[in-house]
Amino acid sequence: MPPTAPDLTEIGDLATGAGLRRVHVLAWRDLADVEAGGSEVHAATVLGLWAEAGIDVTMRTSYAQGSPPESRRNGYHVVRRAGRYMVFPRGVAAELAGRHGERDGLVEIWNGVPWLSPVWARGPRCTWLHHVHGPMWDLVLPPKLARVGHALEHRIAPPLYRRTPIVTLSESSRRELVGILGMRAERVHVVPPGIDARFSPAPDPAAARSPRPLVVAVGRLMPVKRFDALVEAVAAVRPQHPGLELLIVGEGAERDALEALVDRLDARDWVRLPGRLSDDELVAAYRRAWLVASASVAEGWGMTLTEAAACGTPAVVTDIGGHRDAVVDGSTGVLAPLSELGRAISTLLADAPRRAALGAGARDRALRLTWSATAVGTLRVLADDARRRRGG
Repeated sequence: MPPTAPDLTEIGDLATGAGLRRVHVLAWRDLADVEAGGSEVHAATVLGLWAEAGIDVTMRTSYAQGSPPESRRNGYHVVRRAGRYMVFPRGVAAELAGRHGERDGLVEIWNGVPWLSPVWARGPRCTWLHHVHGPMWDLVLPPKLARVGHALEHRIAPPLYRRTPIVTLSESSRRELVGILGMRAERVHVVPPGIDARFSPAPDPAAARSPRPLVVAVGRLMPVKRFDALVEAVAAVRPQHPGLELLIVGEGAERDALEALVDRLDARDWVRLPGRLSDDELVAAYRRAWLVASASVAEGWGMTLTEAAACGTPAVVTDIGGHRDAVVDGSTGVLAPLSELGRAISTLLADAPRRAALGAGARDRALRLTWSATAVGTLRVLADDARRRRGG
């Protein structure tokens, strides 16, 4: 949603009052990366609003194929150097050497691997940590590396961050950060993501809906998203819903495995994997869907679910942290264990009045989620740390 003048004024006033003229951001990857997902959309949108309000923002991230080593996005500076693993030591070294210039504040985006900013960074800082990665390590890494990742996240890093202000997306993620990682509750701040104004119901919603049952799922094709389980769940209930189709939007490392699964199930005529869609195509897909679905085992929020909600489309998703905040069970969609996901999808597909009621509830709730509120909320955490450090 384009920010109004008062929204930008609030961001600018917060930054000025806290002395935050120049902010540096450390991120594993940025929106130009072929595997960019919700975390990267979140960062790009928030930082763009900060830049528009007058903050000089520099993001340091890893090399992205096909993108220049330095560029500007939405008004902020992006430096893309080093690979997926070397970006961490090289990014820290660049900050210590001052190669990105002076800074008044630092934002660390902890996406699996932490930058360990409490060890080396001085001055105002905060960390964005969207969720505990827990089960993701075993899904994306070989066993030995998975054990290292798990140890880093659960045992080594948390004690270092207990005095660090942390921004997360949902109350359920906050509970996990406190209960599982041992973060201090008063240091963990919940700031939900917003929804772009382009996600909205069609002028004639009934006409926009697919004439045949259509389930849409959107996200990076990665093991943690469990698109394979979603395909199998829909396949199990498809005999009860003639013409049922499944549209999986996104790209990623699991594409070949998913293509093979579709072939094994002889499902080419009803499962489609179109890759990435344009903004307009994605909005059209949400509007056509009877429901959106996610079988993910770990999420900080589930931004695609609230995008669909803004289009008036309800969700059926796994009952996990993050999903519990993006979807209000019985009001904007349905939460279910992974083993019951297919049954929940089938039940909602068969109940048009309930789908309509959940879709209306989803739309009403989505109207309260704006990116300008997210930009203000995230900056306030950094500004509070700056004021605390100077005793003001």
